[in-house]
Amino acid sequence: MVQMGVLLTQYHRLLSVAAILDVFETVNSFYEEEGHPPFFRIHVLSDGAYSSGYGQYQVERLEGENRYDLILIPAFANTDMKKAIRDNEESVRWLCFQRRQGAAIASVCTGAFLLAATGLLNNKTATTHVDATGRFAAAFPAVKLQAHAVVTQDQDIYTSGGSTNSFHLLLLLVENYCGREIAIRTAKYFAIDMDREQQTYFATFRPSQAHHDELVSQLQQRIRRDYAEVNTIEELINDIPSSRRNLARRFKQATGVTFIEYLQRTRIEAAKKVLEQASGGVLESMIASGYNDEKTFRQLFKKTVGMTPSSYRDKYSVRSSPVHLEESLEQSSLTLSSMTSQDSLQQP
Repeated sequence: MVQMGVLLTQYHRLLSVAAILDVFETVNSFYEEEGHPPFFRIHVLSDGAYSSGYGQYQVERLEGENRYDLILIPAFANTDMKKAIRDNEESVRWLCFQRRQGAAIASVCTGAFLLAATGLLNNKTATTHVDATGRFAAAFPAVKLQAHAVVTQDQDIYTSGGSTNSFHLLLLLVENYCGREIAIRTAKYFAIDMDREQQTYFATFRPSQAHHDELVSQLQQRIRRDYAEVNTIEELINDIPSSRRNLARRFKQATGVTFIEYLQRTRIEAAKKVLEQASGGVLESMIASGYNDEKTFRQLFKKTVGMTPSSYRDKYSVRSSPVHLEESLEQSSLTLSSMTSQDSLQQP
């Protein structure tokens, strides 16, 4: 029986813990239906912040002598990652101890910040919530961040992207421990598509503003204001009192991305907003974002978002929303009713 620990971090997201427990309880029920003992022995663990029961589970204290085969770190509900890590220092030490004892560790969504704080992700691949990748890259440069990835596995350390991507991590763990057949059965039970390969198109570029570097803030403001008009980074930094090399270093450290990537992602975000509008077309989005070469624009858009501008428009435009579809159907119904009434009036 696999000894599995679910770590109740301070500021954990309830939905994240519920998903973990639901999936592994369901897997256990599959085994019990076949007359076998549960595959996972589930332990809910805390550093002392949660001492009462958690649903059907008695919360267990983090103890050094207890060894676990698999440990899951849920997402954080708190967006202040520095505070979340600081207030979970005991969990960081405990995770390092468990890893030395051979435990596999998996983090869900922004739980990757706590896992990275242990140093166990250094020189390993990882992902996190797509909107937190900039902060993650800035905080943990030694980690090989794969911002587009839904799930990563590096040896027996796992991470996942945000929200529903977490289910793909749980399915991967089920497959690795229980086999493909049980994983498919679990996917069907929870109605999860098993073929999601990236999370890029869920992203919204929200660059970090929490740093205290005035020169970087000045450049960020210029990019936000002039992204559609400038042709080169030099146009934006020509009167900023710093060398290009020094500013480039500070900018990457503060925002997690380079000058060029920041400008490109700002432009692509503007293009996405145009495509999401009812009247937004590919040409309009290209012009609004400051590009004048359609081939270049399409290539950068697909590289950044993970799909073509046309596909993005079809997926997220308000024209394809359920509300508009209902209005269209209602209008069609009224038209058909009117035509029927007119036909009946014209009959002898």
